[in-house]
Amino acid sequence: MINPSEFIKESIENIKNEINNEKTIIALSGGVDSSVCSVLVKKAIGDNLVAVFVDHGLLREGEVEEVCKTFENRLNFVYVDAKDEFLNALYGVEDPEEKRKIIGKVFIDVFEREAEKIKAKFLVQGTIAPDWIESEGKIKSHHNLALPGGMVLKVVEPVRDLYKDEVREIGLELDLPDELVFRQPFPGPGLAVRVVGELSEEKLEICRKADAIVREEILKNGLGKELWQYFAVLTDTKVTGVKGDQRDFGYLVVLRMVASVDAMTAYVPELPWDVIRSISKRITSEVSEVTHVSLSISDKPPSTIEFA
Repeated sequence: MINPSEFIKESIENIKNEINNEKTIIALSGGVDSSVCSVLVKKAIGDNLVAVFVDHGLLREGEVEEVCKTFENRLNFVYVDAKDEFLNALYGVEDPEEKRKIIGKVFIDVFEREAEKIKAKFLVQGTIAPDWIESEGKIKSHHNLALPGGMVLKVVEPVRDLYKDEVREIGLELDLPDELVFRQPFPGPGLAVRVVGELSEEKLEICRKADAIVREEILKNGLGKELWQYFAVLTDTKVTGVKGDQRDFGYLVVLRMVASVDAMTAYVPELPWDVIRSISKRITSEVSEVTHVSLSISDKPPSTIEFA
């Protein structure tokens, strides 16, 4: 295991040497990885760091407001509304690997535009070890590693060799709030990999509503710290259901809830059945487009945590 205080000291020194006080932007998502990176880099180069939060239209319910509230007074913070740009690029795309690559490319386009405004030379990313291990193993591409050739910005990855549990230790050592340090991981491509098949505004909103119910019920029942991730997946399967005394034909939603330490392996723990039933009943009654809810019980391996 790492020594957090030694890692922080060495990391700040390495960042200073690599960036040399040049203007720099960081891809800030609001997750623990990029948040830890933002603090480390700010300690190294101060106000030469600009935190860029890109709203790609694939975030969870309430997430834009939460990230802006958390960081706009802590960093040189820039909010970029790029929803239309991402969704237009993803139009008609079904394959999850293609989605990830498109999202990575559009992210870089946006960051390079923002970097040009302040003449930044470096882009900081919160890449961690499982990201590049899975990419190199061709398990799945990670959007922040799908970097295009000819990219102008030089990439800096302060926590590249750490696992999530180690990044959290660093976050606690840096006095980041617990709710940020222990926030459940959320994929960079967002709901694009939790909506199976082609994306649409309607499907994203269905997934967003179902996911909000999952998160609310898990936290209400005190299960948040027991689980690594807990979310809803909107499949491209439709199932016959009954609403009132009428036939309905709506979507199948899958619940995915896993425990893990570092995301390299994960398992589905025994879950309180009353909580699962409550989530299912709420989704089918509150999200009118859904008629059926199922539970994924596959561990990693052989499955991955995300569906796509």
